[in-house]
Amino acid sequence: MPLLFSYGTLQQPEIQISLFGRLLDGWPDELVGFERLPIYLEGAKHSIVRLNGRSDSRVGGTVLEVSDSELAKADAYEPAPYKRISAVLASGTEAWVYGAHS
Repeated sequence: MPLLFSYGTLQQPEIQISLFGRLLDGWPDELVGFERLPIYLEGAKHSIVRLNGRSDSRVGGTVLEVSDSELAKADAYEPAPYKRISAVLASGTEAWVYGAHS
């Protein structure tokens, strides 16, 4: 089962139910070597993460267990410029995350 790290809206129960039809199982973790930056989409302020390579730079969030079909739904949900990239989290877990492609 794929793992998806969310630092934003995919952590919200109402988004999970709307997008996946269920609440996802998950646990807290941190994205290491990334920084959170503001981004404006359709006039609204959001956040996006970008790799900076600094071990002291961390972004908190939730690791979510998703199926392959749910991962495809998440791909469709996330707008440009978010890209799905692989990352190793503070726990050593490898997960997908939507961030800026550097």
